[in-house]
Amino acid sequence: QVQVADSGGGSVQAGGTLRLSCTVSGLDISKYCMGWFRQGPGTEREGVAGLDGDGHIKYAEYVKGRFTISQDNAKDTFYLQMNDLKPEDTSMYICAADYCPPGYGDAVLNAVSSFPHRGQGTQVTVSS
Repeated sequence: QVQVADSGGGSVQAGGTLRLSCTVSGLDISKYCMGWFRQGPGTEREGVAGLDGDGHIKYAEYVKGRFTISQDNAKDTFYLQMNDLKPEDTSMYICAADYCPPGYGDAVLNAVSSFPHRGQGTQVTVSS
């Protein structure tokens, strides 16, 4: 059984930092993609960052240089380090994972919001 557990959101002021965590179990770590997407009230889902099975990472343009995905292989745990947060980053962030083919590459960013295995999401609120 696949399980995705995410956590780590909170409220910070603009310029602050947060680190989101995501633990994935029940999937072969070398064969799946994962990432985070976000969705606010009345808005479309948008991919934030994605990691494919080969270790390729794709970031959305609006977080590039500020957000970083890292991985703890031993624990199948992933982290999204969020630096220099902006009020427009306020949203619900959801971790998601699914099997994907080798060499998935940049496509992971657009696909992550459609992955069926998801955490409950964690709220990030950034005040100005």
